[in-house]
Amino acid sequence: MQISEADRFAANILPIIKAIQESGATTLAAITQALNNRGISSARGGRWHISAVQNVLARARV
Repeated sequence: MQISEADRFAANILPIIKAIQESGATTLAAITQALNNRGISSARGGRWHISAVQNVLARARV
């Protein structure tokens, strides 16, 4: 089975999201803001949006 680029990106960003959650940011909006404040680019190289965070978390649960 071939891993898609999106799956690979999600696997790489998930530990960062988990660390953000452990620091107290539990809502999608708070996680999104933390990623943007840290200067971490989304998969397309831009700013994070709530839907992108939601998609990464959903992909990680697959």
